[in-house]
Amino acid sequence: MSRLHKILNGIVWGIIGILGVYILGYGVKGQSFAKAAYACVRVLANQEGSIQRAAEKALYPGFAFLAGERELSYSLEEFLLRKAVGVFPLYSFLDEKEIYETEIESQAAYDILVEGGAHDENEIDERTGEAFDIAEKMEEENLQAAHEQELAALEQQKREQTGTEYSMEQLADFDFLKNNFYIVENNTDISGDLLNAQTLLNMDLRIDLDNSKPQILIYHTHSQEGFVDSVPGDNSTTIVGVGDYLTELLEDVYGFHVIHNKNVYDFIDGKLDRNRAYALAEEDVKQILEEYPSIEVIIDLHRDGVKEGTHLVTEVNGKPVAQFMFFNGLSYSRRNGIIDYLPNPYIQDNLALSLQLKLASEKYYPGVSRKIYLKSLRYNLHLRPRSLLVEAGAQTNTLEEMMNAMEPLAFVLNEVLRGGVVEE
Repeated sequence: MSRLHKILNGIVWGIIGILGVYILGYGVKGQSFAKAAYACVRVLANQEGSIQRAAEKALYPGFAFLAGERELSYSLEEFLLRKAVGVFPLYSFLDEKEIYETEIESQAAYDILVEGGAHDENEIDERTGEAFDIAEKMEEENLQAAHEQELAALEQQKREQTGTEYSMEQLADFDFLKNNFYIVENNTDISGDLLNAQTLLNMDLRIDLDNSKPQILIYHTHSQEGFVDSVPGDNSTTIVGVGDYLTELLEDVYGFHVIHNKNVYDFIDGKLDRNRAYALAEEDVKQILEEYPSIEVIIDLHRDGVKEGTHLVTEVNGKPVAQFMFFNGLSYSRRNGIIDYLPNPYIQDNLALSLQLKLASEKYYPGVSRKIYLKSLRYNLHLRPRSLLVEAGAQTNTLEEMMNAMEPLAFVLNEVLRGGVVEE
């Protein structure tokens, strides 16, 4: 090797050594090899010393020769960088590993984002690892808090009830029971054998509390019944809208699974026609019961018809509340006796339900429930043991009064169907 070659080789290895020291220093500080090497090269390239100037201006071909290339296709900075990588292969490995791991982490983050559906509005549940919407969770928590407050208020109301509890001794008196709790239409009648308080009140009307399947059916044989301020053509302001609110209370406050059937049976060919309403409703209800055999309670929700000067209203907790009335069909005529073509194997069950609801109303909401009305026909009360027909308010009530009436009605339904236990 000539003297000139030795000098050039020494200069190159000296520069490479300096570059290596810089790389080690940057590596200790946690920077990547590429950043460290580039920074070192820039430092050397910007130096105004004789070595840099000589390397760039006089020795450029010598560097190309030592690199084993006929023609240098990259800059002095790139050349020094390649030489440094050869001397310090560990940094080359670490730099490539860092780039690879960064790509893997980015891919993993992307996969989580796509599979979890996470976005700016979502958070990750630390317990389950699943994404959830913050606004939705807050809304659920607010609803749960409101639900707990409602239940607490109901429990307080039960403790502070100001109504009347009747003793079995009083209720066992047939005349007392009949005269104080019933209106018997003049074309029918009832005996002490059927209207036996001890028998009716000892009947267990609690239902299966598994609400994974429908438990209660609400429908309206007379869906066109409206109120003093109902809006023509707007079903939400008729008895159907009242049924919506009763459904909401039974589901959201008391935890029942309710089906609200809004089909129309009393408006035929564009005209009000109630001649076949009960027959048409029976067909639909039977079909629903076949589809959902878990239903144990059927409620046919009506409003009554009264003289225009009659206003069925009382006050509960400072709010105007329409009075409601439970209704039973006895399939019994005073003139002809039992009506064979209208069989109902559940007459006693129906009577038990209406009486237990009436007594609960007297206990917690005195004055809200009118006397139970007994008529001669059947009124589709033969479809389930716990079948109920309710006449809530009348055409002279306001929609607000009707809606308010659903709150005590839902409460006493819960009392009877749960055996006096408010859902915790």
